[in-house]
Amino acid sequence: MSTTTDRTTHRERVWSVAEHLDDVLCKIHPLEPIDLHLLDAQGCVLVEDVTVPTALPPFDNSSMDGYAVRVADVAGATGDFPAALTVVGDVAAGSAEPAAVGPGEAARIMTGAPLPPGAEAVVPVEWTDGGTGRGPAETMRAHSAAPEAAGGEVRVYRPVTERQHVRARGSDVPAGELALPAGAVLGPAQIGLLAAIGRASVRVRPRPRVVVLSTGSELVQPGEQLGPGEIHDSNSFQLTAAARDAGAIAYRVGAVADDAETLRATLEDQLIRADILVTSGGVSVGAYDVVKETLADLSAEEGTVEFRKLAMQPGKPQGFGLIGPDRIPLLALPGNPVSSYVSFELFVRPAIRTLMGLPDVHRHTTRATCGEAIASSPEGKRQFLRGRYDAGTATVTPVGGAGSHLIKALARADALIVIPEDVTEVAEGAEVEVVLLR
Repeated sequence: MSTTTDRTTHRERVWSVAEHLDDVLCKIHPLEPIDLHLLDAQGCVLVEDVTVPTALPPFDNSSMDGYAVRVADVAGATGDFPAALTVVGDVAAGSAEPAAVGPGEAARIMTGAPLPPGAEAVVPVEWTDGGTGRGPAETMRAHSAAPEAAGGEVRVYRPVTERQHVRARGSDVPAGELALPAGAVLGPAQIGLLAAIGRASVRVRPRPRVVVLSTGSELVQPGEQLGPGEIHDSNSFQLTAAARDAGAIAYRVGAVADDAETLRATLEDQLIRADILVTSGGVSVGAYDVVKETLADLSAEEGTVEFRKLAMQPGKPQGFGLIGPDRIPLLALPGNPVSSYVSFELFVRPAIRTLMGLPDVHRHTTRATCGEAIASSPEGKRQFLRGRYDAGTATVTPVGGAGSHLIKALARADALIVIPEDVTEVAEGAEVEVVLLR
């Protein structure tokens, strides 16, 4: 009898936002590292320091299209008295053994090509006649159209200093230096750097696989005609997009009708490809709350999901547990669109970022001046209102009302205004905490 009473008491307990979040995160651990090819590693977190094996760039090279020269040979060059040099050949990018440049000589050189032996600087082609003998050139003649330009004579109209227009070996990063530290998130620039230093694969924590599904017999796929009492399924699209925005690989499952056996079978099918499961709807106290009906009394082998009341608005009903043989985390969110989105930001996003192994899993917060008065907030609950944040003035303005169905206002918001449990109204001009959503 006491066991039943204790269980009932536990279920009636009202959890704070912090208590629920702590309970979720303490049961979720970063995914095991794997080796991935560079493009497959985009968005992943590096788990090893990566050092530069060879200097970048690996050789002195030209930063301009022009002519590689000796400084002394063009020291007095002017428009009226150009330096005339003999062209000893072309140096294209990828040239392995370019011809040496001796006194009175020049080599036509392309951007990125290695500086030939004997050369000390590069004269841009615009400072020369391009080998045409007809005054300053605007561009080089294509080798295929004028192969003779790789020889002959070039007139130089301006002097250069030593090493001018030359990228020195190791000027980007020397050999042995740290390229990327463990913990770095691999975006396009980081992947470009890894490729530049010759890495074909890296050791990372993979992006979590998040399976999202909505429940409700009233839900209809967008694009389909609505019948009486039906609405389009927005939650699964919204939450799948939010999971991707958080860094996950997200899979959206079609809406599941209010049938316990159908939901159970769907969840079992999805466990094989999920690192985390997210459901929306069916977690409150109604007669058709199928998620609660299906998961509240799992067997020991199936896992445990606990349904809770949180001291927050929107998002009071929440569910969390570990299910399946691999104990996959499942977060059951309420069905109203604003409630599900706010719940995602507060609980699911940090869970995804924890699986990724990121050190900072939360949205950034700041303090801002409230641009409008907030007439009422429920005592004893932490309220999260949608808002528009102006970084220039450090002000935030509520958008829409407090209703958890007002999805248009949510689409306009870029912040959540946090009203603490012990505050029932906020005056215009008062300072508030703001969670930044962008």
